Amino acid sequence: MSTGSGSGRRRLPLSLRRRPVPWEHQRPTWREARPAVIAGALKRAQARPSGNWYVVGASRDAGGDRPLARTVAGQDVVLWRDAAGRPVAGPGICPHLGAPLRDSPVRCGTLVCHWHGLALDGGSFAGWEPFPAYDDGVLLWVRLDAVGGEAPLEAPVVPRRPDPARALTAVYTGVGVCEPEDVVANRLDPWHGAWFHPYSFVDLTVAGAPDGPDGGAEGFAEDGFTVDVSFKVAGRLVVPVRAVFTAPEPRTVVMRITEGEGAGSVVESHATPLGPDDRGRPRTAVVEAVVAASGRPGFALARGAAPLLRPLVRAAAGRLWRDDLAYAERRWSLRSTGRFPG
Repeated sequence: MSTGSGSGRRRLPLSLRRRPVPWEHQRPTWREARPAVIAGALKRAQARPSGNWYVVGASRDAGGDRPLARTVAGQDVVLWRDAAGRPVAGPGICPHLGAPLRDSPVRCGTLVCHWHGLALDGGSFAGWEPFPAYDDGVLLWVRLDAVGGEAPLEAPVVPRRPDPARALTAVYTGVGVCEPEDVVANRLDPWHGAWFHPYSFVDLTVAGAPDGPDGGAEGFAEDGFTVDVSFKVAGRLVVPVRAVFTAPEPRTVVMRITEGEGAGSVVESHATPLGPDDRGRPRTAVVEAVVAASGRPGFALARGAAPLLRPLVRAAAGRLWRDDLAYAERRWSLRSTGRFPG
């Protein structure tokens, strides 16, 4: 497959499909999508350390006059920036009389409780203890040692990605009734792409995958799934790429384009447990970061138009995740009632 770079680079990254295959006539993938392969990849992902770090949102979500507020595994969390722009985080409950700090303003890098004016600058105060926070340039993370129960890491496991300063970035967030493992299992099943998302993907072939529960298949990278696929643009116009899906930690799956247009670009899907809903069912947030880069001269124009393009990227991610969260919710429903196959 051409990488779309060098002297042989096409002027446009598009290809024209000669003979589009009707959806019902495409090659079935159910024999290849073996449950043991998907379950094995999920098990290996769950065994990797996270250091108790959880994604809470996009970097651009913090920095205004209100904190970024999330519930992570039932723990109320607020995150804001201090006067120097550094992220600080802590419990979302005021230590004085329990006010919800999500409703309190930030003034000069200090969070001021709107009930009685107690000011929190990110340091320990009257039983309120801060949480470690991390800004990777695209996403914000918080470390919750009491929730994660692992040996803590100084920083989260951030996937290798293009320099955000030279990339087009967009972050989508959706919520489903499921657990993080259901989201990760969905992403570790690339075979469903062209069947379940025919509006986005065509001509999908899984070129390399782990052999089974222990992985170790020869010829695939980083315990990942190598996929040749074309992204639909309009009509018969497509962008063919090769991508590799990997799980660097228990709640993250990364799709990295390795050949074709935008080689090096990544789509990171992070699953953050939120806590039960009013019926006691688990809820999980999917925070998906698109970090797109290209060596084409015209890409600078795309980066310049980022404020206009980000809503379009988020809308495309939202369409995919409406389907994939339904997939994950179905998986959780079957698992929770003992009806999941295998």
